[in-house]
Amino acid sequence: MNIGNKISDLRKEKGLSRDALGKLAGTSGAVIGRYEREEITPSIDVAKKMLYRLELLQKVSQKERDTILHVLDSLLQTAQFSTTQQKLM
Repeated sequence: MNIGNKISDLRKEKGLSRDALGKLAGTSGAVIGRYEREEITPSIDVAKKMLYRLELLQKVSQKERDTILHVLDSLLQTAQFSTTQQKLM
């Protein structure tokens, strides 16, 4: 099994979207898609970070996982809004 298939299988097994996994790994859903299609290969550090966070998420309940992802989404939206606002000034 290649790395792209492994990332895809683990992501789906954990019930995560590409965007959610990207946020957890400190990247974007688009980059996760490129990893899965093997257009690019994640560095060892990025791969370790993804695996570690997936393992942590596996240990919590679905309700806790949903809460974690909701909070992460909120923080990212706030940061994105702030960045956009700064560019407009």
